[in-house]
Formats: sequence, C-alpha cells, structure tokens
Amino acid sequence: MKTLVIITGPTASGKTSLAIELAEAFDTEIVSADSRQLFRGLPIGTAAPTPEQLARVRHHLIGVLDLDAYYSAACYEEDALRILDDIWAGNDYAVMCGGSMMYIDAITRGIDSLPTISAEVRDYALSLYNKGGLPALHDKLRELDPDYLSTADLSNHRRLVHAIEICMESGRPYSTLRTGEAKQRPFRIIKMAIGHDRQTLFDRINRRVDMMITDGLEEEARRVYPFRHLNSLNTVGYKEMFAMMDGIMDRETAIARIAKNTRVYAKKQLLWLSKDPDVKILDPNIPLLEQTLRFIN
Repeated sequence: MKTLVIITGPTASGKTSLAIELAEAFDTEIVSADSRQLFRGLPIGTAAPTPEQLARVRHHLIGVLDLDAYYSAACYEEDALRILDDIWAGNDYAVMCGGSMMYIDAITRGIDSLPTISAEVRDYALSLYNKGGLPALHDKLRELDPDYLSTADLSNHRRLVHAIEICMESGRPYSTLRTGEAKQRPFRIIKMAIGHDRQTLFDRINRRVDMMITDGLEEEARRVYPFRHLNSLNTVGYKEMFAMMDGIMDRETAIARIAKNTRVYAKKQLLWLSKDPDVKILDPNIPLLEQTLRFIN
C-alpha cells in the first residue's frame, strides 16, 4: 500500500529538517502543507525551505501562486492528491510537511463539497474584516449563519471570513453544508509531530524571529507593502511590519509583536494537535529520523 508520512506540528518545531531527512531516506519528494509558503516572494516571512534545502529534495506547492491568487483548502485537496499520485507512480512513499492544519485535514479527512468563491464575494467578505475587524464578522455571521457562529473560534478571522464567503456564494448557511464525514483514502497515513515542551518551543520561535529579521524580513515586507491589502499578506510577520511602516508602532515593538503573535499561533496549532489522537509525538531528545522510521516500519 502507498504511504503518506505527514510531518506536522507548530511553527519552528523543526518540521522542515526532519521532512527532508525522511524524504532522502526513502528517495522520495515532499508536498508542502503550508498555506503561506504557496505564495511567491515570501520566503523569509513564511520560513520557506532555503535554496539549499530545496536542492536536496524536490518540494511541491511552494512559491507557486501570485499574491492575489485565490486558494482554498478544497483547491489544496485537489492539487495535493494529484501530486501524490504522481509521486506514488514511482515510489511507495511520499512526505507531507506543514503546519496548516486545515490542509492536513483536507488530505487526511477530505473537504466538503463547497462552491467556488467569486472575486466579488471574496473582496466583500475581506473588506468586512479590514473595515470592522472581528466584530463586523461576528455581526454578519449572526445574520447569515448563527448556528455556525455559536460553535466557531471567534478570534480566527480567516475561518470567519471563509464562512461568510460560503454563505454568500451558496445562498445557504455554511453550517448546513458541513457534513463532518471523513473520506476514505486508498493509502496509509502516518502523522507525526515533534514534541518540544512549551518553553523550548517558544524559545525556538523567538530565535527564529530574530533570524528572520537578520535575514531581511523588513526588506521583504517593504517589497510587498503595496499589496498589503491582499489576504495572502494578512498574516503574522507582515502585518506587524506593515504597522511599523504605517507609523502605528516602532520597529522594536513590531519585532516583539511578531514573536508574541507567532507564539499565540503556535498555541492554536498545539490545541489542534491535542485533539488528533492519530498524531504520533516524537521525543526531541532521541534521534528523530530513527523514531520516524520505527513508526513507519
């Protein structure tokens, strides 16, 4: 049976390095599961694999979209499954690496059949958030789909915007279109994450942010500043740099805020992981590749 090995977990936990070692061990390729690494021109802020890492193992779905491109978990499901079939044509193993949990779920559980969102609806839903923040999204969903609102993560603006898009495009409440039924996949799935303790993880995040600044995050953000209204740039790292450029906060505060908001994001990823009993947690004090091979074999 074909096998998909997924290296997931919170940001800065060491996923990329382990995935590359694993792909080299099986002489296979890596499919990224990172919703921001998909976009071109953002290698520093998205912690994309370096040119040296990309040269070691072939990666898919990194730097393939323009900043203004529409993309969804359903698009990812279709693209990733097609790529996996191509990899499996010549190898029994494929590696997936990333911390975008909706993308991981898209592959392991499948996505409900939902309408494609038009540019007009997408722009309107995003403008609600840009103009009115989370309260505006809550008000709109209270009107369109109170059942979804009652169970939603009220601080996750991306999920809320997406729900509004679906409601408006379909003309039906998003909650009535979600079946929650997992699709059966014709391949074996093994999910793993590196189990750093929280303080170690936060220290790794802080060091990564410092390295991003050293590597040129500010210059990268200035290059894409004219496109700051796009959803692809509505993410940690760029938002704080844009606020600095707009004079809303000073440079030191912006950098500290990037680290803080990244830690908050990591907490959400850890919470998601804690609800998935299928994820095997790796001990960072034991050689990681050895552990992964034991789980696979």
